Amino acid sequence: MPIIELGYGHSAKTFEYDAERFEVLAPVEATAHPLSDVEIGAALDAPIDSPPLDEVIAAGDSVLIVVSDATRATGSAQIVNLLVRRLIQNGIQPGEIAIIFATGIHRAVRPDEKSELLTPFIAQRIRTIDHDAYDSAQLIKIGMMKQGAPIEVNRALKEFDKVIVNGAVGFHYFAGFTGGRKSICPGLAAAHTIEATHMLALDFERGGRRVGVGVGLMDDNAVNLECERVAAMIDPVFTINAIVDDRGRAERVFAGHWRKAHRRACENYLVEHSLKITERREVVVVSAGGSPYDINLIQAHKALDMAAQACVDGGTIILLAECPDGLGRADFLKWFDSADSGELETRLRTRYEVNGQTAWALLTKAERWRVHIVTELADEDVRRMRMTQASSIEEALSKISASAKGYVMPRGGAVLPVM
Repeated sequence: MPIIELGYGHSAKTFEYDAERFEVLAPVEATAHPLSDVEIGAALDAPIDSPPLDEVIAAGDSVLIVVSDATRATGSAQIVNLLVRRLIQNGIQPGEIAIIFATGIHRAVRPDEKSELLTPFIAQRIRTIDHDAYDSAQLIKIGMMKQGAPIEVNRALKEFDKVIVNGAVGFHYFAGFTGGRKSICPGLAAAHTIEATHMLALDFERGGRRVGVGVGLMDDNAVNLECERVAAMIDPVFTINAIVDDRGRAERVFAGHWRKAHRRACENYLVEHSLKITERREVVVVSAGGSPYDINLIQAHKALDMAAQACVDGGTIILLAECPDGLGRADFLKWFDSADSGELETRLRTRYEVNGQTAWALLTKAERWRVHIVTELADEDVRRMRMTQASSIEEALSKISASAKGYVMPRGGAVLPVM
């Protein structure tokens, strides 16, 4: 029988499966390859709906480069290294360049992670800035949300002459896609601004998700549109959007206008990472994809959301997620004191919090499917979230019919099953 390696933290779990019973759902990457420095340089020289980089940034400018944090694989080590060198060649002094991590409400990036995200060479020579969404001293008001809340972002976005955004495009379960505008909002926004944009994902009048909000959706997605509106207030002069392979290496780069290049990348990603299925099946074995996608449960949940697209109601989903950083938030478990997802949604209506929505999304799936998880999380925490802990894939499979057909998703967050 065939054997597949499923990412689990920095290692993998081996799964020997019956090909007559299980079908593998994975991106088709037969023609893709990690881009060379020359190929990335060519993408920078042929930007989408934008003048070339050397025409939008001139000697004497101060430049802020926005990069993702350790919860994302973006190919930033290679891309930012090339970008910084090119800026210096074009007359920008190293002291006039800074790199800021778009952490949103995530924890700060650790020194070892900075070296990994930027290369030690860049991390040691270029100033880095740590965003804190709760530190009012870092924040500046730039406008108002449509519902009346103030829009505040990191003041560095206004203190530098030019802003360049670097990130990766992938599926997002309610913003549609990652990357692009999300590096500004929520990435560098104040906590209350992040809450105001994320709240748009829910319809508190009818209940559940707002129409137009969901994975792969952009044009009528209220969350995406508001994040784009905030990003437009900053108006970055250039963006570099990567599509990465299973090892986090850039295999496609879409550079240019902050919105149009990102939209082009999203269109490409949707075509190449959507997989047609003829039926939903009784069991789905899904890996978050290993590190950094399973750094914590809040991040790993995104793979669970994709697996649900391929599983019949009442079926079984087996999620592999090491979660070395735990749940992702110390207060995440409080939401599971709710009797059910309906009660949790009522709590969100009266006192909304960003990760409360993630808890709601997780609980709705735990109620609709039997979710088993192979993880390093505490068993008590797993049970509190209405999931069942398993020591292995085989242990979880032993609890269901041996004839049940299923899917295997080695990169859960990178595949959208569609009927």
